[in-house]
Amino acid sequence: MSFEGKVAYVAGAGGMGLRIAQDLIQAGAHVALADVKPAPGELPSGPGGNKYFEGDLTDDGFVEKTMAEWERRHGRLDYLVNTTGVLLFGRDRSCLEMDLDVWDRVMTVNLKSFVLTIRHAVPAMKRAGGGAMVHFSSIDALRGDDRPQDAYGCSKAAIIRLSKSVAIQLARQRIRSNVILPGPVHTPMQARWDNDPAALQRLSDFVPLGRIGAVEDMANACLFLLSDKAGFITGTELIVDGGLTARP
Repeated sequence: MSFEGKVAYVAGAGGMGLRIAQDLIQAGAHVALADVKPAPGELPSGPGGNKYFEGDLTDDGFVEKTMAEWERRHGRLDYLVNTTGVLLFGRDRSCLEMDLDVWDRVMTVNLKSFVLTIRHAVPAMKRAGGGAMVHFSSIDALRGDDRPQDAYGCSKAAIIRLSKSVAIQLARQRIRSNVILPGPVHTPMQARWDNDPAALQRLSDFVPLGRIGAVEDMANACLFLLSDKAGFITGTELIVDGGLTARP
């Protein structure tokens, strides 16, 4: 898969986003990373260039400014990767009882930020003659739960619908849009597992492939969907969960 000279904007520079950016940079792409957190201690290095934008991806002005700057610097924008997300654990409960401010916060971070990045990426991709987007959802979008996190699950389900709509709207402009649905992945968001190895082992045993996912598993899937090898794939979802959703 060749990414030499391509230009990407990765929204969310946590575990998965950082690894995706690193792999793209090492494959020759120029990558902007955007996140509300300060830049990591060591940004990825490789043949491709990079720049870190610290700011709120739910802020339309921030997204517009940073994406425009990155396009001006490189003369094009080819890829958008949306990994931004928040999981509020104990505060995100059943819709029957949760504080609706929690609902609004999760929807803003997990869904509105995707809408904003898509809105500002599309004109640049049209100017470039096409492009590809990958949005990260979750297998939680596919099922209910007796210990619900309804805001999170509903926001992740909405991402699937949003991506399908964008894929159909933009297909004739050679802009593709797809979704990855990770299963359990060891990222900073799931640092709780570091303090409970027994729970991590039980979860790993429940996954048919015998382990939870790693950030490189998600990056491998993402780079495939961005690449020309996926040139006839749009408007669909790729489940990357070690077989978890296939089990009875």
